[in-house]
Amino acid sequence: MKVLVSRIAAAATFLVCSVISSSAQTTANAQRKPSEAIRPFVVLSGQSLDELKQKLRPDNKVEDLIGGAGMQLRVAIQHEKNKSGSAAELHDASDDVYYVMEGSATLILGGKLDAPKEVEPGEWRSPHIIDGRTIDINKGDLVIVPRGTPHQRSTTEKDFTMILIKVYLEPLRPTPPKPAAETKEQKQ
Repeated sequence: MKVLVSRIAAAATFLVCSVISSSAQTTANAQRKPSEAIRPFVVLSGQSLDELKQKLRPDNKVEDLIGGAGMQLRVAIQHEKNKSGSAAELHDASDDVYYVMEGSATLILGGKLDAPKEVEPGEWRSPHIIDGRTIDINKGDLVIVPRGTPHQRSTTEKDFTMILIKVYLEPLRPTPPKPAAETKEQKQ
């Protein structure tokens, strides 16, 4: 009799656990739905991209097209002219993709950073790269720089425009608000 009672109890326990599990899965499936876009999509026609490039022409500038808090992606258009002495860099948690729109630049890729300093968490800078490979990139080239890869760009005596795409490991956090300047009343 004890064996029969034990088997009935085990079967009842199994049945209750199955019902709870099934119910939890049904509830989870009923509540689950596709995600929604956190920002509107962006379409830039050829003409608007040309207009944006013209804004960048006079100086070395960067204009973000999309990115920011909550995003794992940043897309920017960047222009450099006769820029030298840029620090070598390495990103622990982001990949870079360059698409060269106009002009050319010299890249040093790979190797090791010489005397690296962490300027922000996971963002490393150095004056030079040791044992890197020097590559000239030109209009139409696509370059993929995986996270952890030292890289350095020079546009000495060159004019260069690229689309930069950064893919982050984690969504970007909102930047903390800057403290408001004290007013005369607050000081007194």
